[in-house]
Amino acid sequence: MVFRGGRRGRPGLLGTVARTAVVAGTAKATSNAMDRRSQRKASEQQQEYQQEYQQQQQAQPAQVAPVQSVPPSGADDLVSKLQELGQLHQSGVLTDAEFAAAKSQLLS
Repeated sequence: MVFRGGRRGRPGLLGTVARTAVVAGTAKATSNAMDRRSQRKASEQQQEYQQEYQQQQQAQPAQVAPVQSVPPSGADDLVSKLQELGQLHQSGVLTDAEFAAAKSQLLS
């Protein structure tokens, strides 16, 4: 009996099925890994947002300036109003444009 030195040309049916199985398995493994990674990143981002929100909620009451019941007079009144505007601007209540407009109104 004479055996040939191997198959030449296209792979047979079994070779094609094996190659397809390898490709499909690799694609599925890659897809699963990407899904796990995206879920992990989404979970981490959600935790970061929750922590930032909690920190903002805790810091917000501390930013409220106490209201003076007896207003000071003269130059002290102007300085206190400017300080109050500065605090509102730093806390984010006033935008840059609103702060500039209110400051120019006080100074004029």
